[in-house]
Amino acid sequence: MATIRPFNMFDCLKFNNINLDLLTETFYTNFYGQYLSKWPEYCVIAENTVSMLQGYLLGKVEGDKHDETKKNWHGHVSAVTVAPQFRRQGLARSLMDYLEEVTVKRHNGFFVDLFVRPSNEVAINMYKSLGYIVYRTVLKYYSGGADSDDEDSYDMRKAMPRDTGKVTVVPLEKPIQPHELEFH
Repeated sequence: MATIRPFNMFDCLKFNNINLDLLTETFYTNFYGQYLSKWPEYCVIAENTVSMLQGYLLGKVEGDKHDETKKNWHGHVSAVTVAPQFRRQGLARSLMDYLEEVTVKRHNGFFVDLFVRPSNEVAINMYKSLGYIVYRTVLKYYSGGADSDDEDSYDMRKAMPRDTGKVTVVPLEKPIQPHELEFH
């Protein structure tokens, strides 16, 4: 049984069981602090009854809230991860449902988007099961470091109720470069 509660900076001191995993992107401490200060409504942690951290979600809202023609006001998933021993229990789905609810009820966004490595088939399949589609490919989005090649990313999206015509999720044929992204 997991409880979803607001993420706080002290959680960074006890989430090694989540972050020390090959499937989890890790960030500098100031990254977490920036999200917690700017978008606290999108930052949550899942913990069990003995206060063991099971997973977390970091998100934000992006776009132009007041330009109805652009339809780019949206929720963005920056990180969603679950510790290996708590996977396949529906926890990632609960965290994603939470983010979508914040996007709809608090921000009235048109869609939710996220980036995922094409090699992460488990995550891609999970997102597809939640209704996300591959909107476009971003070439060499992930830096491979000195010893490996850069990796592309899928930009996946799911329309929210505000996008009645689902125009924000019509897949684009042509890949883009990272500098062409509207939001970083």
